[in-house]
Amino acid sequence: GLDREDLGGVRFVPLIGVQGWQEGGTAPAPARPTRPPTVAHLIREAAEPITSIEDAAVGALLERIGDARVVCIGEATHGTSEFYRLRARLTRELVRHCNFDFVAIEGDWPDVARLDRFARSAASADGVAPAFSRFPAWMWRNRETLEFVAWLRARNEERAAAQPATAIYGLDLYSLFTSIRAVLEFLDRVDPDAARVARHRYGCLTPWESDPQAYGRAAIAGRYRVCEREAVAMLRDVLAHRVEYAERDGDRFLDAARNAALVANAERYYRAMYRGGEASWNLRDTHMFETLEALLAHHGPEARAVVWEHNSHVGDARATEMAARGELNVGQLCRERFGDRAYLIGFGTDHGIVAAAHEWDGPMERMRIRPAHAESYERLCHDAEVPAFFLHLRSPRRSAVREELLAPRLERAIGVIYRPATELASHYFQAMLPQQFDEYVWFDETTAVHPVTAHETRALPHGH
Repeated sequence: GLDREDLGGVRFVPLIGVQGWQEGGTAPAPARPTRPPTVAHLIREAAEPITSIEDAAVGALLERIGDARVVCIGEATHGTSEFYRLRARLTRELVRHCNFDFVAIEGDWPDVARLDRFARSAASADGVAPAFSRFPAWMWRNRETLEFVAWLRARNEERAAAQPATAIYGLDLYSLFTSIRAVLEFLDRVDPDAARVARHRYGCLTPWESDPQAYGRAAIAGRYRVCEREAVAMLRDVLAHRVEYAERDGDRFLDAARNAALVANAERYYRAMYRGGEASWNLRDTHMFETLEALLAHHGPEARAVVWEHNSHVGDARATEMAARGELNVGQLCRERFGDRAYLIGFGTDHGIVAAAHEWDGPMERMRIRPAHAESYERLCHDAEVPAFFLHLRSPRRSAVREELLAPRLERAIGVIYRPATELASHYFQAMLPQQFDEYVWFDETTAVHPVTAHETRALPHGH
């Protein structure tokens, strides 16, 4: 059977006074201990150095992954080249040597479907270009991602005829209106009567196409009727006809069903955003996990998936301060569902350049990352003085590595927004790294991803 470790509800309580003694208490306040010098040394001893991304020895890591059904590979920023390239390298090995069936990324389902058509068929690269046009376009429309998709296409072209193609899917739910259009196009083809019903039902949402967030605001304020019933009814209708629709075109039915689910969940998501609290985050991560489960079911009982998302989605939320806010995430749901057959890999860096924006919908900039905070996991890794490495956390050869790293420390997260001026408040949270991840990948100095224009995408190598 699987060994399960209940992390419980993690809480991080700020200390009062020196080391938590109440002021005026009778007990003498102990001197504030300095960080044990052994922790960085332990990391250095346990680290498996990465010489270069292409030549890194990954055999030991593949052995540790073993028979995992889901391997979640994170990133500490949405704009770091090294994270994307090593994640692609690991995924190539998992596809090539461990027969993983598909890759699922933190991108919108309809946009990633265009990459999938390119990876699995003769569609030209021209069809890829318009995808990922909404902010933050650089997160997936970059050289690193497109090189991986080109590799996937070449791999699919070379595989034996009996071997199914490796697919790539998007897990996220921001594509409300693109998904509505995809459902309508599918129904127009397979069931025109149902398409007419869908147009009527989705008509409730279409006034908000230019600004879906405004729908949430209006619905919460009671100035507009809530469209939930119509969106859910449409999803139920599509699923009720699953046998009939799937017989006509199984892959297209999967696409339509996930788009219909996305519309229903996105409608709730935009309303939840205006209530505040943890509801919108939990809706989004639950949607991503349900999409992952649907994909595993579609690919068969022993299907295997690689997931690419930010550390904040794929590290176990129960080992971070997210738990205290009532937030869950994909990594936690994977562990709860798959136990030891979920393998969670996190990434980190100390300094370098990142592609990010100062505010939502702002222009992408290449920003300098500040060196890590003195009380952070990142500082410990920097102090280990190994430029890049894998660090095994689930059951390291020396148990002291796990024990020393279990004390809660700060960890940095940079998304598509980076605010160096308020870095501690904006980008650090408390975590217990060995319970958050099974493996941690370190690059001391990093560089920004390379965004590509629509024009450059057309020059994608067609395969090799």
